Amino acid sequence: MAEQEAAKIDSVCVYCGSSNDADPAFLAAAEDFGGLLAKENLRLIYGGGGVGLMGACARGAHDAGGRVLGIIPTFLMGREQPFDDVETIVVQNMHERKMMMFEEADSFVVLPGGIGTLEEVIELLSWQRLDLHKKPLVFYNPRGFWEPLFDLLHHTITERLSPREFAKAWRATDDIGQVTALLREMAQAPGAGTAHPATNELT
Repeated sequence: MAEQEAAKIDSVCVYCGSSNDADPAFLAAAEDFGGLLAKENLRLIYGGGGVGLMGACARGAHDAGGRVLGIIPTFLMGREQPFDDVETIVVQNMHERKMMMFEEADSFVVLPGGIGTLEEVIELLSWQRLDLHKKPLVFYNPRGFWEPLFDLLHHTITERLSPREFAKAWRATDDIGQVTALLREMAQAPGAGTAHPATNELT
């Protein structure tokens, strides 16, 4: 992304859980967020499944007339049940899925999720720490869901294993309606969005 376009956000990659057993409030918020993206004409990039929070988010965006792109690996077609009503790209493996999601999006939102969501966001933070990207990242943090992760990340700063500025790598809110405003606020920061690493630079 060119420096003069740093403040422009057109697509949002959403990382979130795929369990239908999640708190109904989380599922409802995911669906609401999909509708919000559509209302703001922001394209949703997501993991392609029709289950859990990711399915709810995709349905919310689709039902509101939004643009949606799902990306799912072949081996998860049965488990995550692709949402057939939206554009979906089937890839060969998780690495290809994550890279395509990264490349298609110019910002990221993390909703409640499990170990898969955690793995995705830690990798994203690691890439940012290595100056491989400057894309905005916002956590939706209902009931303090992500506080244990934030505590751990801040612990690495306290122990001088991460620099103080690492704490600026993300924002968090418990208000789903404030997420896109925070994305845009982060996009206004100097240098935001300027790095676009080649695939072979990311591991």
